[in-house]
Amino acid sequence: MKFKFFFVASFEHYQLSRSQEEKWKYVDPHKEAADLYIANHVKPGDVVVTQDIGLASLLLNRNVTVMSERGRLYKEDTIDFALEGRHVSGKQRRKGIYAKGPKKLNHEDRERFVMLLQKILSNDEGILH
Repeated sequence: MKFKFFFVASFEHYQLSRSQEEKWKYVDPHKEAADLYIANHVKPGDVVVTQDIGLASLLLNRNVTVMSERGRLYKEDTIDFALEGRHVSGKQRRKGIYAKGPKKLNHEDRERFVMLLQKILSNDEGILH
């Protein structure tokens, strides 16, 4: 089976130097436009890579596999905890208390991402169980 990969981004992130092999869909610069596009176009069995916990929570009940760019699988039984953490962080920011941003992706993150994606795609092909 051949897999198709699509990237969704705001027009604010448009780049002319994209490879012709890459399939990009550019959406309005509204802060939720990319999430809404993905949510409206995803199909059961798709794999979505996102760092957006809110988007992940919307997709999990649609038979979509959702993973982070750091190689972590979002799961229905743990998404509530992640959403609660996001909510608490938002409350802190509204009070003017800012935490450090996420760490830069490192070699281990990239390896974990590749391993998880390979496992997901292999499971889809019936290779791993």
